[in-house]
Amino acid sequence: MKKLLILLFIVHVINFAQDKDHNPEITAKEIKSHLEFLASDKMKGRFSGSPEERMAGEYIKEQFKSYGLKPAFNGSWFQEFPFIEKVEMTKINSVKIISDNKKQVLKPSIDFTTLGFSGKTKINSELVFVGYGISAPKLNYDDYNGIDVKGKIVIAMKNHPEHDSSKSEFEKFISLRNKANTAKEKGAVGIIFVNGYYPKNDDLLSEPKYDGAPAMKDFAVIQIKREIIESLLKSKNFLLEKIQKQIDINKKPNSFELKNIIVDLSTEVKEVQKTARNVGGILEGTDPVLKNEYIVIGAHYDHLGIDQLKDASMYKGTDKQIHNGADDNASGTTGVLEVAEKFASVKNNLKRSILFLAFSGEELGILGSTYFTNNSPIEINKIVAMLNMDMVGRLNNENNLTIIGSGTSSKWKEILNNKNKYDFKLSMSDGGSGGSDHQAFSNKNIPVLFFFTGTHNDYHKPSDDVDKINFTGEEKVLNFVFDIGNEIQQLPEKPDYVKVVEQAQRPTGRARVTVGTVPEFGYNGNGYKLSGTTEGGPAAKAGLKSGDIIIKFGPKSVGNIYDFMYAVQDYKAGDKVDVIVLRDGKEMTFTLELIAK
Repeated sequence: MKKLLILLFIVHVINFAQDKDHNPEITAKEIKSHLEFLASDKMKGRFSGSPEERMAGEYIKEQFKSYGLKPAFNGSWFQEFPFIEKVEMTKINSVKIISDNKKQVLKPSIDFTTLGFSGKTKINSELVFVGYGISAPKLNYDDYNGIDVKGKIVIAMKNHPEHDSSKSEFEKFISLRNKANTAKEKGAVGIIFVNGYYPKNDDLLSEPKYDGAPAMKDFAVIQIKREIIESLLKSKNFLLEKIQKQIDINKKPNSFELKNIIVDLSTEVKEVQKTARNVGGILEGTDPVLKNEYIVIGAHYDHLGIDQLKDASMYKGTDKQIHNGADDNASGTTGVLEVAEKFASVKNNLKRSILFLAFSGEELGILGSTYFTNNSPIEINKIVAMLNMDMVGRLNNENNLTIIGSGTSSKWKEILNNKNKYDFKLSMSDGGSGGSDHQAFSNKNIPVLFFFTGTHNDYHKPSDDVDKINFTGEEKVLNFVFDIGNEIQQLPEKPDYVKVVEQAQRPTGRARVTVGTVPEFGYNGNGYKLSGTTEGGPAAKAGLKSGDIIIKFGPKSVGNIYDFMYAVQDYKAGDKVDVIVLRDGKEMTFTLELIAK
């Protein structure tokens, strides 16, 4: 029945798209019409891989067809790509506590949970309580100092000793993955997290979540309800609340073995994969030579869904709310449709070909655009420019328009200024990295321009609805995008690419330094894979390049991007660090001199 309902709704989508009267000009009326469909409650937030994402994709396809575009993917309008939607505990997860010849069997999801980055394990070991599980010698604090945890399971509280201060130096150590990495480095075989009594006195279990990186290998990560841990501590004459208070007040660790208590556990989480789809259509150029070059005009059409991306939502309520994503990014998707329609009306004047793309998976980490640039149906070096629209529906009264990537070609600023007949107050940023799908193209040394009307209080909230959109303002922005694209398509020579000297946009935890690396989004193998380096940064100067996989940063092994982030935060500007990378299957060592952020 569910499949039938979805099929019937897709038929409705197709009929809705085909029934529209097309005006080849970009109009506020058509912008409103597209938005009212794409950002309606029926679309349930267009989460990647959801039935509603497929419906939105069908709508985009039908619009492309009605404009006379051709399918972009070898006869298909769609390019499918896999992604990991979530992780789940399997049935083998179990925890048994043996103490004083008594066995306590814990109930999964009630008494304990296995965290999403836990490895597959089967462990029988003793316990060691390690306070907050933090090793920070530079702060004169180390929960592991003087205690042997090799081959044992450690118990660690969440948070840190200065939990009442958001500016504490301890903040960079609170990540559960970071604490698990520290425990593993110290020789432990697993870690049990427990909620302390402060700053919140609740005892909610963490759900298993996929954080975008591979699970820890041969290392167990679980959380057990506080009352159960408290009973173990009391059996050895310890009180968790008293221990936490003493650590917080004195800033001195209080770690100890829990003798004669054995934990027998098995852990396993499985990845749940889904398939999302990019949508693409082509207008072919007419010049016998230039038609073999392509301009990409794109935007992502996915959003947060209902509660599938809780961590990305800025909504603080506990009830489930549809995140319609009118500005983010039904506005950009509408932009692709309207600009495509206008170009289709003048297709006989096109010299270069134009590829119109609607990406999915952007909210998961520009997965769709990254997949496209790694699996393009046309040679990637034939793409001469990429114009990206993300959140273009909230033009303010001051006419402010942000353009990112304005320095990625020496042609851009002159074109932008010459074509600005709309009196935009242009705020230009030279670099082409960070924030949206254009980065996947910039990583391939393609000149980019990212159009953005600015953030607002409805960003990633259920209140990002159609009634907040400035339709006439978006009409101006889209006409500007058309004018820029039209100028590029007729340039006698393709735009040059300029690699801009800039800091990496990907956050590196709370590190004080930058390494100047750009991650390969969607990479799930071992190590931290680079899609590029920032010009003039430490990595580029040392000789690292796209495709390198960092497996060691200083003395710390790097199994994923999080390991890399945590390793970096140990250093300050001016420090030199040896980095081991895999390049074409061979290990190579480079020495980087780190610089301040």
